[in-house]
Amino acid sequence: MRLARDHEAELTLRGIGLGAVITVVFTSANIYLGLKTGITFSSSIPAAVISMGLLKLVGGGILENNIVQTQASAAGTLCNVNLVLPGLVLIDYWHGFPLWQTMALCLLGGLFGVVFSVPLRRLMVVDSDLPFPEGVAAAEVLLSGHRSDENEAGGGGLRDLGAGAAEAGLFGMLTTGLRLLPDHIDGVFTLGGSVFRLDGGLSLALVGIGYLVRIGCCLALLIGILITWGIAVPLLTRSHPSGDPKAAAELVWAAKVRLIGAGLIAVAGLWTVVTLVKPMVDAIRGGWSMGSTERRSGTFPPDIPMAWVGIALAILLIPLAVLFWNFAAASGIGVSLAVLVPALTVSTALFGFLLATACGYLAGLLGSSSSPISGIGILAVMLVAGCGLAVLPGATSGDARLIGALTLFVTSLLITASSIANDNLQDLKAGQLVGATPWKQQAALAIGVVLGAVTVAPVLELLYNAYGFPGVLPRSGMDPRNALPAPQAALLAQIADGIVHHRLDWSMVAVGAILGAVFVALEAALRRRGVTLPALSVGIGMYLPCSAVLTIAIGGVVGWLTERAAAPSGEGVLRSLRRRGVLLSSGFLVGESLIGIAIAFSDLLQARSNSLALSAGVPPVAREVAAILIFTGLIALFYRATARGRPA
Repeated sequence: MRLARDHEAELTLRGIGLGAVITVVFTSANIYLGLKTGITFSSSIPAAVISMGLLKLVGGGILENNIVQTQASAAGTLCNVNLVLPGLVLIDYWHGFPLWQTMALCLLGGLFGVVFSVPLRRLMVVDSDLPFPEGVAAAEVLLSGHRSDENEAGGGGLRDLGAGAAEAGLFGMLTTGLRLLPDHIDGVFTLGGSVFRLDGGLSLALVGIGYLVRIGCCLALLIGILITWGIAVPLLTRSHPSGDPKAAAELVWAAKVRLIGAGLIAVAGLWTVVTLVKPMVDAIRGGWSMGSTERRSGTFPPDIPMAWVGIALAILLIPLAVLFWNFAAASGIGVSLAVLVPALTVSTALFGFLLATACGYLAGLLGSSSSPISGIGILAVMLVAGCGLAVLPGATSGDARLIGALTLFVTSLLITASSIANDNLQDLKAGQLVGATPWKQQAALAIGVVLGAVTVAPVLELLYNAYGFPGVLPRSGMDPRNALPAPQAALLAQIADGIVHHRLDWSMVAVGAILGAVFVALEAALRRRGVTLPALSVGIGMYLPCSAVLTIAIGGVVGWLTERAAAPSGEGVLRSLRRRGVLLSSGFLVGESLIGIAIAFSDLLQARSNSLALSAGVPPVAREVAAILIFTGLIALFYRATARGRPA
C-alpha cells in the first residue's frame, strides 16, 4: 500500500507551520462542539484533506502531508479535556480557567499520551489485526489524493472520496446546519407502563464508521442497544413512572443504565488490559532490544528508542508532581502533601497507561470518534473518588468538596492522556500504511500536543466568558439560554459528587460488572470458533446514545450485505469494491466533519446556537418523512456502488 518515494521530505518547517494553523482552527471548533453537545470529531481526515490541497500547490509529498494531519490530529484531540475540566467551574471551585494550570494540565496529559503510544504502536498497530477504521480511512484519503497525480485509477479513487464528501456534506448542511431536515428520528411508545424508545441518527459519517469497523463489532453494538432500550429502560421506567415517556426514558438511561454500561466497560476493559499484559511486555522488550541493535549498527530505530521513552516518562513525573502540589495546596485538603503528591503522581502515571491501553484497543476496534472516552472518564472518576474517600474515610463536608475537585482535576489528566493515545494510534496506523517513519510521526505528535495546549486554555476561557455554563454565568445580565451545557462535564461532576457524598447507585455498576463477566466469557468462547463479538462493544452500545450506535450498526450491516453481494464476482473484484467502500466511507467522514467545523464557527461568531437554521414552515412529520427518504436513498446508492461497482 506504500506510495512514498525514497528520500521524500517528511518532517518540515512548512508542514509544522501548516499543522499549527489547522490546529488552532480544529481545536477551537472541537472545544465549542464538546461544550455544546458533548460530542467531538476526529480531526485526522479533514486535516489530511486540507493539507493535501495546500501542500500540492508547493509540491509537498504524501509523507509531509501525513505529518501535518498527525500533528493537527494530536492537537485537536486535547479538546477532550472539556469532557471533565469544566466540572471544576460547574461545582463553583474554579471561577474561570486559570491559564497556566489549564495549559500545564493539557501539556502534561498530552505528552504522557504520546509517550504511552510508543510501546502501544508495536503492540496494536504492528503486531495485531485490529481494523483501526479511521487510520485506514485517513491513509486512503492520502493515497487517493497522491495517486491521482500518477494514474487514472487514483483519480477514480479521489472522485469516490469527493462524491462521499459531497453527499455527507450536503446532507449534513440540510440537517445540522440549515435545520430543514431533522438530524435524527426518535420513536417512543409505552406498553404496560414501560417505555420503549428507538432513536436513529441520520448521519452518513456514522454509516461510514460502521462500514469500516465491520459486522462483528456492529452486532455487539446491537446487543448493547437491545439490552438498554429493549430490557433495562423498559424495566426501570415501569418502576419509576413519569408523565412524559420520552423524558422518563432519557432520565433512566442517563442516571442508571449508563452506569450499567460503565460497569460492563470496566470489566471488559480490565480483561482486555490483562490479556494485553504479556504482549505489551514482549513489545517493550522487543523495542528495547531492537533499539540497542540498531544503535550499535549506527542506524536510528523506527520508533523513539524505549530507553528514551523511560527517560521521558521519568522527567514528566517531576512537573506532574509540581502541578499536583500546587493544586492540592490551594485546596487545603486535610492530608500531608508529602504523602499525597507522590502517591497521586505515580498512580496517575500507572492508571494513565492502563487507561491508554484500553483506549488504544478501543480505537483500533471501533475508531476514535466512536470510542467511549466519556465512559473511560466515568471509570476514572469512580476510581479517583474512591481512592480519595479511602485516604479520608471520615471526610467532612468541606473535605468532600475538595476530594470532588481533586477527582475532576486528576481525571482531566487521565482523560487527556487516554484520548491522545486513543487518537495517536489511528495516526500511526495511517503512517504505517503510507510508509511514514514512526519516530518522525511521534515527534510530530509531541509538537501537536504543545500547540494544542497553548490553544485549549485561552479558548476555554474565551468561550466561558462569552457564553457561561448553566447556573454559572461569569457576568450579570447574560442570557442563560445561550449558556453552553457542557453535558459530559456536568455528568462527571454529578458522579464525583455522588461518590464523595455517598449518593451513587452502585447497584447499577454491579449489574454492569456481572454482565461484563458474562460477555467476556462469551467473547472468549466465540473467539475459539473464529467468531468476533467484543464484550467492550456491547458496553459501548449501552453507554453511547442510541442515535449514534444504531446508525453505526446500520453501516456495519450494509458492509456485510455488500460483501455477500460482491463475493460471487471473485476475490479481485471484491478487493476493488471494498477499497471503494473505504473511500466513500472516508468521504462521508470528511464531508460531515468539515460541515461541522463550519457550523461551529458560524455559531461562535454569531454568539448563538443554530445560527444557520432556516424556518421552512414545513410540518414536522413531512420533514421527518423527507429526511428518511433522502437518507435511505443515499444508503442505497452507497450499497449499489460498493456491491456492484455502479456510480455512487
